[in-house]
Amino acid sequence: MAPISVINNLVKKYGKLTAVQNLTLQVEQGAIFGFVGPNGAGKTSTMRILTTLMSPTSGEAFVAGNSVTKNPRGVRRAIGYMPDFFGVYDDMTVWEYLDFFGACYEVPVAQRASVNKDLLELVDLTSRRDDRVEALSRGMKQRLGLARSVDPRRTGFRARPARPH
Repeated sequence: MAPISVINNLVKKYGKLTAVQNLTLQVEQGAIFGFVGPNGAGKTSTMRILTTLMSPTSGEAFVAGNSVTKNPRGVRRAIGYMPDFFGVYDDMTVWEYLDFFGACYEVPVAQRASVNKDLLELVDLTSRRDDRVEALSRGMKQRLGLARSVDPRRTGFRARPARPH
């Protein structure tokens, strides 16, 4: 199988502190991979680089064949990223929140209502679509964050009709 992620001699420095030092690895498509290590080991810095949220000091990284520095848009189209703590816009409704991120993912306006409906069904928040994000529990906010991270054009997701009980 082709690698989904390739990292060559990746370095990330914050002043004199080196958070990531010459990291080289390859993750094959379909593999389940995780970073484990103590605080300050460079796990978050590496993920931020792989998701194009931060630039490396040196080295190179590719996700789905796209350079994180030369083609960040291609990387963003290939991934969904949901950090442990993510920003939410409390003053928006759940629907407005998904619509905003649909625009960020460049989902055409004509398709956004259908996509939002499918995503709300996927994460079981359909009944909360008009609620303000601030009114959601932490678990519901996490489900909303998951919905935001899924690009339905890439996954081919479509909600299935509910089965009768």
